Amino acid sequence: MKIFHGIPGVGRVLTEDEIIQFLSTCKKNLQLGTIDEKNEPNVHPVWFLFENEKLYIATETKSKKLKNIRKNNLVYFSVDDDSSDFRGVRGKGNARILEDREFNVKITEKIVMKYAGNLEGNLAKEVMSEIKDGSELLIEISPKFYSAWSFEL
Repeated sequence: MKIFHGIPGVGRVLTEDEIIQFLSTCKKNLQLGTIDEKNEPNVHPVWFLFENEKLYIATETKSKKLKNIRKNNLVYFSVDDDSSDFRGVRGKGNARILEDREFNVKITEKIVMKYAGNLEGNLAKEVMSEIKDGSELLIEISPKFYSAWSFEL
């Protein structure tokens, strides 16, 4: 995987293992950039899961981001945190829409557990109901590269 220094001359670049660890454990939203029908950028804050070197996002079938990806599957993403070392990872990737409900339910359960902490709350139940009935799908992003940084003190 190509890794670039996200802010050359400031801080340090993260290693591939650090990037994997960061994306696997960070509970901040991912900012997903897509291009709309006017060829203009749209940025969408989303919950995500990093697994098997891919990013997964659940979204409603009528969402703008899904509509944009159907026309142009090239996306940009960014995740950063406000910990004491101010880490972040961004990159570009190809997005694919997944419609396998059984797979989507398994991945979405992991996403909901990561952010909500359980599957019992109203939001968790709503998201799981929508993924089970097919009114939500998964977006799978295969990153082409990472641009990463850390300002460890």
